[in-house]
Amino acid sequence: MNEMYLHEPVLLNECIEGLDIKPNGIYVDGTLGRAGHSLEIVKRLGEEGRLICIDQDIQAIEEGKVKLQSYKDKVTFVHGNFRQLGEMLDSLDISEVNGMLFDLGVSSPQLDNPERGFSYQYDAPLDMRMNQEDSLTAYTIVNEWAKEEIRRVLYQYGEERYANAIANAICRNRENQNINSTWQLVDIIKSSMPASALREKKHPAKRSFQGIRIAVNDELGAVSDMLKQAVSRLKVDGRIAVISFHSLEDRIVKSEFVTMARGCDCPPEFPVCICGKKPLLKLMPKKPILPTAEEINRNPRARSAKLRVALKL
Repeated sequence: MNEMYLHEPVLLNECIEGLDIKPNGIYVDGTLGRAGHSLEIVKRLGEEGRLICIDQDIQAIEEGKVKLQSYKDKVTFVHGNFRQLGEMLDSLDISEVNGMLFDLGVSSPQLDNPERGFSYQYDAPLDMRMNQEDSLTAYTIVNEWAKEEIRRVLYQYGEERYANAIANAICRNRENQNINSTWQLVDIIKSSMPASALREKKHPAKRSFQGIRIAVNDELGAVSDMLKQAVSRLKVDGRIAVISFHSLEDRIVKSEFVTMARGCDCPPEFPVCICGKKPLLKLMPKKPILPTAEEINRNPRARSAKLRVALKL
């Protein structure tokens, strides 16, 4: 893969415009990754400005320190999961911030490191942990979880229509020997799918690997936890921007944003509001922002990206 694709931050201009950066504001990049978004944010900060960079991957933190070395006086790095956002800000004695950015899903460095086990393209141990200090790995799910739980993960998180057949095949194979590597798992997945599915454009293991990765890292639960905390820690007129890459993540972001933008949750047949809930957010805009054809051509990873931006009221 061309290096250009690996380093270019997705929807960069749209994110910067959406955040409406104030030079002396405090900002959070909740998914540091390769620091592409962080670099453009910190460039726009003045002497009093501050950027908090969070990532659960310690490798991302270490590489970010190098990339943002020129701005080190304005940047604070935090190793951890953004689902603990409130605790992280409390530990830094920060009550509110002017803007937050979250670029969800697996990062290019994680996919490109064969040892991490995220990719079906490389033969590697079944790991898939974004935070390598966590105990749950893909190996544990594949070799120790009940068949019904594996089926649920593949179907619910991977949206894999052959989830039942694949779960059955995994459980049959592990009776004889443990499934240790990504390519062992790929072979099992392929063996349980009909020939027509193997001829499809997408790799036959793509959906299963997505499902297992989401389960290993509890990605959907983390997104929901993060959103509730993030909005409460935004200053009035502050912005939150979230990039998602598949429908499950985007559904959560859309649902949370729409609920907080609506405010009142009284039944529609009530003539007047009795709940007293006021809107917390204004959607900016109401529809998700999509990459241009030019960006997709330049950076294929952006193809499925959706950016949602909201303003704190």
